[in-house]
Amino acid sequence: MDRLVNTVRPYAWGSLTALPELLGQEPTGEPQAELWMGAHPGDPSRADRGEGPRRLDELIAADPEGELGAASVARFGPTLPFLFKVLTAGIPLSIQAHPTLEQARAGFAAENGLGIPLDAPERSYRDDNHKPEMVCALGEFEGLCGFRRPAEAAALMAALAVPELEPLIKLLSVGAGGDAGAEAEALRGALAALLTMDDATAERTVRKTVAALAESDPDGEHAPYARIAEDFPDDRGVIAGMLLNHFRLRAGEALYLGAGVPHAYLSGVCVELQANSDNVLRAGLTPKHIDVPELLKVVLFEPGAPEVVHPVPVGATPGEQLYPVPIDEFRLSRFELDGVEREIDGRTPQILLCTGGTVRLTAADGAVLDLARGQSAFLPATGTPTRLSGTGSTLFRATVTV
Repeated sequence: MDRLVNTVRPYAWGSLTALPELLGQEPTGEPQAELWMGAHPGDPSRADRGEGPRRLDELIAADPEGELGAASVARFGPTLPFLFKVLTAGIPLSIQAHPTLEQARAGFAAENGLGIPLDAPERSYRDDNHKPEMVCALGEFEGLCGFRRPAEAAALMAALAVPELEPLIKLLSVGAGGDAGAEAEALRGALAALLTMDDATAERTVRKTVAALAESDPDGEHAPYARIAEDFPDDRGVIAGMLLNHFRLRAGEALYLGAGVPHAYLSGVCVELQANSDNVLRAGLTPKHIDVPELLKVVLFEPGAPEVVHPVPVGATPGEQLYPVPIDEFRLSRFELDGVEREIDGRTPQILLCTGGTVRLTAADGAVLDLARGQSAFLPATGTPTRLSGTGSTLFRATVTV
């Protein structure tokens, strides 16, 4: 068992206080957005095995089968296949989507072929992996996910009575009949028209839309977009956001997002588990690079409301609540420890994160590691079980399925 030392990423959209509160630290006065737990080379966790802190990706590279287990290496290769995070949104994140595995490999190779540095701001593909992800709320968590039906998006815009929105409303109305192909083309056409609009027209359209949102019912269906406009009053993403479904999660509820699903997280704190990638195609609510042609290739133009994922009991592991996902690169579960000792399997690599109380980990050899709120541990795939104990404590478990 290794206690992890993790990096906090200070993106501008992060909360000033949420991560310091979780970690028991004083706020720095700067936004703190993401706590990274894993072996992604961009910001790997560190572990000390008696010779000083070492990067987790280097420890794994030195002995892939010893750290990850033969089954995981055979299935996913000699790297940890997931990245675990705590994410805090003080203001909205960018509207974004992530590529399929095939798209990521092709895009990464193409940008490498053009000689674009990995840290270049205009780069879209920073690795060759896909990025399906799951978010699980630690309190109320709000965001946008997946496309509305074109008719619903058209009605939402039309209710603002902004003449400049009429071209987009007309494009959306073409798909109002409910045919899947027509709906997809309507959504594609509206998003493409918005993102390729000339700057003068876009500035006028966004400005008048923001003014109309400011006058809308603060408790009505436009309210989330009015709040977005307060932080991004000059951004086309204010309008792009109205193409997407608004959602709210309560603590313990989750969402799974596959490749191509457009989304934006607006406020709150969650744990996020994803494939080990940092590939993002953006559509708005950001000063960062927006690659419109590549975005339109990646986005899945399928309307439909997001489905909330609720945890289900795991029969083989009493006390474990699993959040089902349709992939094997990551597996997220939760323990609410109530004084009864629990045991977890040790055949796969895993990261454990305490989000409430204190959790004691006891290895098969008797070694003990206590995790306080905000602390995490890496458990190599030793093949031996680990016992969990605590009272009034919450532990999230990230691992793989093999």
